This record gives sequence, structure tokens and C-alpha cells, in this order.
Amino acid sequence: MTAASGDPRARRTQTERTASSRALILDAALHELHENGYAQATTVTVQRRAGVSRGRLLHHFPSREHLLVAAAQHLAVEQVAEMEQWVAESGYGRTTGPERVDLAVELLWDTFQQPYFWASMELWTAARTHDDVRARLLPEERRLGTALAHVVATMFGPVHSSHPDFDECRELLFTSMRGVAMTYALNPRDPAGDPHLASWKRLARRMLDLPVR
Repeated sequence: MTAASGDPRARRTQTERTASSRALILDAALHELHENGYAQATTVTVQRRAGVSRGRLLHHFPSREHLLVAAAQHLAVEQVAEMEQWVAESGYGRTTGPERVDLAVELLWDTFQQPYFWASMELWTAARTHDDVRARLLPEERRLGTALAHVVATMFGPVHSSHPDFDECRELLFTSMRGVAMTYALNPRDPAGDPHLASWKRLARRMLDLPVR
């Protein structure tokens, strides 16, 4: 009996090595995409940054588009999981009424300052002129959108997320925040002091039939 075929510890070790190299590649790809943009994030730069062989990289990700989309989506999924865990463990979920809505708006706005947002925007821009990027990105974005809708509903809580206008409120917040966040590429500033934040809170309160300050 060989170690490869009969020793479960050897199989676990191989699995761990595979997972580790994949994680290194995804992390390197995300940093390249975030720091240097789509045009400069190539398989060569990612391979160099991850410190893996080209064969190993291509084993996990057979194309540049596959790699970059996977990196952005991987971080977004991790962020969604962290947000859900924070809501569950922080005691935030016990807050109700206008204060709960205000906190949810703040949390949602914070997501538009994270690296995965800018990585995603790089891919969205590339998708406009690259059919292969668009074809790979669109289904992933739809899956992520479903996960985000769930976590945002958790952030607002069951009372507010069951309001008949909640879906429309969420989409208006998403589209407005995305647009405002894009302006930070030209004019970086403190997002906590953005004047739109108060407007988003008033919008959410009005749409969800809560008192407006």
C-alpha cells in the first residue's frame, strides 16, 4: 500500500496543499486587481506575486478571466460571511426601529469602501469591451447579488425587510452608493463624513415608514 493511495493523512496533506496554493493565487490576484487595475493584472504578475509555478496557477485557473473573476468573487463571499457573523454575534440584531435602519445604512455604505468593490469595478469596466469577461462575470454577479440581498435583509432585520417597499429601498441604496463610491477614485475623502450618508438614512426611513429626523 502506497502513502498516496492508503494513508488518509497523505490525502489530507495534498488537499491542504491544493487549498493553500489556490488561496495564495486568489489573494495575489485580488491585490493585483485592486492595486494595479485590470490591464496590469496578468497571470504572470499574479504568478510572481503568489510565488507559485505557472503550471500550478493554470491548474487552478485556466484563463486570466477565470482567475480575476474568481478572486473578486471569493473576497466578496468572504465579506458577506463576515457581515452575517458580525450581525449575529454583535448584539446589533437586538436593535429595532429607526436606529436599526440607520446602522444598516452605515454598514451597507462601508461595504463600498472595501477592496472587493474596487476589484469588481475593474472587472465591470473590462466587461464593457471584453465579451469573455462579461460572460464569466455576469452569472457570478447574479449569484453574489442573491447572497447580498439576503445579508442586507439580515442587517435591516425581519420587521423592516418584510416591508412591501424594502426591495425597492435596497436597490435605490445600492445604485446610489455605488455611484457615489465611484467618485472617490477622483476625490478620496473620509466616507464617514459623506453628506450622502444622512440622505440615505432619510430615504430608508421614509420608504420603510419610520420617523425622519
